[in-house]
Amino acid sequence: MAGAADTAGHRSVEGRASWRAAWITLGILSISFGSPLLIVVGMKPMQEALGTERAVLALAGALVWVGTGAGGILMGWLADRIGLRTTIAIGACMIAGGLALSSTGSIWALYVGQGLMVGFLGSGGVYPPLLVYVSRWFDRRRGTAIALISSGQYVAGVLWPTLFERGISSVGWQLVMLSYAGVVLAVILPATLLLRSPPIAPPLSKQAQAAAAKAGRRVAGLPPNVAQAILCVAAFCCCIPMSVPQAHLVAFCSDIGINPTRSAVMLSVMLAAAFVARQAWGALADRIGGLRTILAGSACQAVAIALFLTTQDEVGLFAVATAFGLGFAGIIPSYSVAVRDLFPSSEASWRMPLTLFTAMSGMAFGSWFAGFIYDHFAYYAPAFGIGVAFNILNLTIIGFLVFRTGGLKHRPVWPVAA
Repeated sequence: MAGAADTAGHRSVEGRASWRAAWITLGILSISFGSPLLIVVGMKPMQEALGTERAVLALAGALVWVGTGAGGILMGWLADRIGLRTTIAIGACMIAGGLALSSTGSIWALYVGQGLMVGFLGSGGVYPPLLVYVSRWFDRRRGTAIALISSGQYVAGVLWPTLFERGISSVGWQLVMLSYAGVVLAVILPATLLLRSPPIAPPLSKQAQAAAAKAGRRVAGLPPNVAQAILCVAAFCCCIPMSVPQAHLVAFCSDIGINPTRSAVMLSVMLAAAFVARQAWGALADRIGGLRTILAGSACQAVAIALFLTTQDEVGLFAVATAFGLGFAGIIPSYSVAVRDLFPSSEASWRMPLTLFTAMSGMAFGSWFAGFIYDHFAYYAPAFGIGVAFNILNLTIIGFLVFRTGGLKHRPVWPVAA
């Protein structure tokens, strides 16, 4: 992989402190990623309480994702200027404030609370800056580290849905939202004090500098920003099918008669499988590079999303949900690895959040669109079918980039700064 090649002959920046930073980051993200799950788990009772259509709530959940991506571009820039700790603290306060506002029980408060506060200023100020931060701690096992911290989404998915469902059944969704706001503040704010500055990456070797000059700063034979744009389009397309089960699995299962508690457990099982698989995908990215890992993960996701069209049996759905979790787990971290494979470290603070923005915009669109399709047809099969189509488009685009970078048997050969 390019990043590993660049560090040849230099002392690696990795060490105990690197893994300490990764584990602290995983803990923070395991809490922050719990906030979007409140709408996923509480979608049906919230719909009944607010007297609205499912697409309205799906849109509120979608705004968290698009807000996280868009906010990451701004907050990543801000973190370079006011410091990571301050940016993360601002993000935690915004998540808590957004949950408190959303709990007031009006549609406008839900949209502002979720989209602007939980998403744009909250998760956007936590996840993308931490992703860039951890990537700078690693030069040899960057894929493994990024996979680990991105698994915070799945740790949250295993830990929180069942607790949320029980809380919503007992005391209602509004009190659960307000209580979780307190959890966010109580855990994340003290954790920011444990974050340390990453090491300075070693300079490129003379051989790598010469190769870089010869390459003329072209990426996959394309101008760098063209390659970036293609990567962003691919990220948008792959996240549309990825979002449908993640945002609608609990509601989908409830619609076909599966107990709400079992439905929440199914979501946890899917995300637990994703957590386990993500570590393997990260190790694979260290060996074959980010682009090729995206291609493999997207192919697995396409098969799994199609299987949701074939069964409505509870046992079968548990198996399909597990397969889906195993398949899609490595895709998003691999985009971050691909950005670091293709572009210099100095550009990571805006290229990585930009790629996340388009990916999370795909998550947002897919989540909302599945709700819209459900309201029109009163069942989810068309949404899953459209997801398959977008997945195939993603495979085509990523396959083009893989072909431009040497094909399946070769790793990227251009040098970039670690």
